[in-house]
This record gives sequence, structure tokens and C-alpha cells, in this order.
Amino acid sequence: MDPVLESVWTHWHAHPEALIGLALLQGGYMLGVGPLRERFNLSDSVESRQIATFTAGVLVIFVALLSPIHVLSDNYLFSVHMTQHVLLTLVAPPLLLLGTPDWLLRPLLRPNLVFRGARLATHPIVAFALFNIAFSLWHVPALYNASVTYHWIHVGEHLLFIAAAVLMWWPIGSMMPELPRLMYPLQMMYLFALSIAQIIVFAIITFSERPIYEVYANAPRVLNISPILDQQIGALIMKVGGGMLFMTLLIIVFFRWFKHEEETNPFVATDRRPLEEG
Repeated sequence: MDPVLESVWTHWHAHPEALIGLALLQGGYMLGVGPLRERFNLSDSVESRQIATFTAGVLVIFVALLSPIHVLSDNYLFSVHMTQHVLLTLVAPPLLLLGTPDWLLRPLLRPNLVFRGARLATHPIVAFALFNIAFSLWHVPALYNASVTYHWIHVGEHLLFIAAAVLMWWPIGSMMPELPRLMYPLQMMYLFALSIAQIIVFAIITFSERPIYEVYANAPRVLNISPILDQQIGALIMKVGGGMLFMTLLIIVFFRWFKHEEETNPFVATDRRPLEEG
């Protein structure tokens, strides 16, 4: 076994800020769907599926930040760092969003100024721009090297990624009528735009003839993967993996749209009935 992997494989970090933050996130959620819901009559009940979904999102963040993934991503492999970013932006945020009942968020949005700010931040164009600008800027070599060198900068980067990703997912995963999802055709356009976003950034990373990030160029080699190959694998993980996810969701949305039109359009239903009866 690779000596680096052998030493890192069981290395689970206990960063207090991550543990405290995740405990507060999960604890606040459980307080909201439990005692606060009953005390303020926010809802008659809460779906266990939503609790499980939100908790799964918290667990994904826990694994991304406290497991050996964190050590490998910070000190050895750019490709593992991209895997960590996939977990923090494409896996955990939609789980957190889908697991949060609308009635739990509604009291927080009652102040008019807060609601206006939320409506602006979750607007598809704004959410799309915020996420992609933030993600692209943090991959500028100077900022990227600073984030893996200084711990608190890295913490800030991850918080920004998660927050921007929640906004990015909002137009297709919202649970609130006040801040609704896009219509199906617009969801498809939005997902297509997400699938091709950042193509310039990842083209630069993929086709660079030299390592862009100093920390990985000087890191001990893992499984004899060269810095250039590691860099290319990392770019493919984020771009191809993210692109496939968005295109898969686009197809799912298309079929949901088709089903919705079939159920709500009387002309479609009338046209299909004789075929089904025959």
C-alpha cells in the first residue's frame, strides 16, 4: 500500500470549528422541527424523510471536512480537493435545501428587508453568478494557495462555497412558494447553463503544461500520480462529474415536465385516451 495513504487512511480530524458548526447546524434544525415547531405551532407534523435528507447533508459535510479526504485534499492531491468541493457544493447543499421545510424558514423571512434580500439572492441569474464567480475566483492560484496554507482562509472558503451552492440550487430545489422554483422549461435552461459554466477555468487547469498550484507540485507523490495528471484528474472530476449531474437532472426535469403537461393538458389526455382504450 502507498505509504502516504497508509498513514492518512485512518486520519480523521477533530477541527473544533467544524465540529461545533455542524453540531449547531444539526442541533438548530432538530430544535426547529421539534420543540419550536410545537411551541409556536409552525406545523402539525414534520416528514421523517425531510429530517433524514437534511441529516444526510450534514453527514456529507462531516465526511468532506473531517475524514481523510480533508488531509489528502489539503496536502497531497488536487484531485481529492476537487472531490471535496463536489461534496460541499453539489451533494450536501441540495440535501440541506430539500430537507428544510418551508414553515421552518418562513419566520426568518418575515422582516420585509430580509425577504427582499432573499428574493434577490435566490433569483436565478444572481444565484448562478454568485456561485460561479465565487468558485472561479477561489481557483485563481494566489487565492487557492492561500486557502490551503492558512486554515481560517480555508474555513471561509468552504463556508462561502456552501452558502453560494445553496443559492445556486434554490431555483430548482426550493421548498417555499414565496421563493419558488423555476418553471420546468426554465429549470432545463438553468441546468444546461450550469453544465457548461466555468468551462474556461477548467480548460486552463486541464490543458496547462505545468502544475498551477504550488502546494501540489511540491507535495509527496501518492500512488505515483504526477502533479500534471493529478491536476487533470481533478479538473475532470469537477467538470465532467458536475456536468453529468446537471445533464442527468435536466433529463429528469424534462420527463417531469412532460408528465405534468400530460396530466394538466386536457387535449393531451383526450388524444391519448383512444390509444390507451384500444
